[in-house]
Amino acid sequence: MAARTKESALDLSKFVDKSIRVKLAGGREVVGVLKGYDQLLNLVLDEAVEYLRDPEDPMRVTDTTRPLGLIVARGTSVMLVVPTSGTEEIANPFAQEMEG
Repeated sequence: MAARTKESALDLSKFVDKSIRVKLAGGREVVGVLKGYDQLLNLVLDEAVEYLRDPEDPMRVTDTTRPLGLIVARGTSVMLVVPTSGTEEIANPFAQEMEG
């Protein structure tokens, strides 16, 4: 029997030195340049910027940012990893339109 090496469910090698957006447990969102990672999904991000939440609606992230610099995001808190290039925000097709 050949020994199987443990592989991450996510291949991040194509995102190294590219900008990614990371959603963390607890609702924090950070954008930065991926500099490194391991099989536990610990991420090293450079030029990281945190997008702050709306004080009146903690579930909503605003465009207000806070510079963080070089950070390590623990794999246990990483919920979502998305490349920033090639993505755009669209209107929610399921949102009910307000009638005025």
